[in-house]
Amino acid sequence: MIKSQPTSPAFQKALLGWGMVVVGFAVLLWFIAGWWNQSEQATDAQKLLIGAGFLLTVLGTARVANLFVNTTHPVVGFTPAALTLLLVVVTAEALLRAYQVPPGLIPTPSRVVATLFEVRDVLLRDAFQTVVLQALVGYLIGSSLGVGVALLVSRFVFLERGLLPYATVFSSIPIVALAPVLVKMVGIDWQSKAVIVAITVFFPVVINTFRGLTEVSPLSLDLMRSYAAGELQQYRWLRLPNALPFVFNALKLGTTLAMIGAIVGEFFGANGQGLGFRIQIEAGRFGFDIVWSAIIVASVIGIAWYNLVAWLERRLTGWHVSYRE
Repeated sequence: MIKSQPTSPAFQKALLGWGMVVVGFAVLLWFIAGWWNQSEQATDAQKLLIGAGFLLTVLGTARVANLFVNTTHPVVGFTPAALTLLLVVVTAEALLRAYQVPPGLIPTPSRVVATLFEVRDVLLRDAFQTVVLQALVGYLIGSSLGVGVALLVSRFVFLERGLLPYATVFSSIPIVALAPVLVKMVGIDWQSKAVIVAITVFFPVVINTFRGLTEVSPLSLDLMRSYAAGELQQYRWLRLPNALPFVFNALKLGTTLAMIGAIVGEFFGANGQGLGFRIQIEAGRFGFDIVWSAIIVASVIGIAWYNLVAWLERRLTGWHVSYRE
């Protein structure tokens, strides 16, 4: 007769955690399904039921998260974060329906998703205007100029002493203060927003690239000079590879600044298209379902853009110490 092996404590904790998550979500979804077409507020007991489902799911997610502490796979390791996001969305849906919050004030997540599907063509055109014509063009121009200026500043001391302090000062100018001035100067078309993005991205790229080009090991420089390496060879084989991690840090920061600059610039003037223009117009009409749809589109594009630059960084700087295990 074969004796059954006792279940390990870790497996029991994992099973309990997943069970709490399932039961908690089931409670929340059961309330949402039952209150889908109601027009009055939920009772206090039903609101307490929502709180109990939320608390149960939080405790279960906390237990489940311990299972992924040592997980290196990016998709599997994202499970606790995905559960947290799903919990926030489902709980928001339940609470907004329980309190019957007007859609003109705060739309439910389900309404936002439905609106996103309905106006997807308009938002895609707006995204092309904001992301491709404004953010991407300005990002490429600002990054290219930033790297070029950093190369010159690192080579010539008088440029370092004369220009670099101003780059540090101008990088602290709020984009909200700069945007209306540039829109009035250049015009309300997409070029003005591209200029805003280029200026916003330019200064972080200059500062970070300059640091990477100059913060080189003196022993490495002495070794290059002992082999009679010229300035171009020092840049090619030492300074530029050393600067790559700094450059990519600035480029990743630039993706966020580019999206912010393009959207904020549209608040001060646009030609009838753009995610920022759509957010401003629909917020004035209390069309917050469209506003949140535009925010979701901008967020997804911004996250994808950031991850693309991070992927290029891993491909080109895999030799760096930060990627060694």
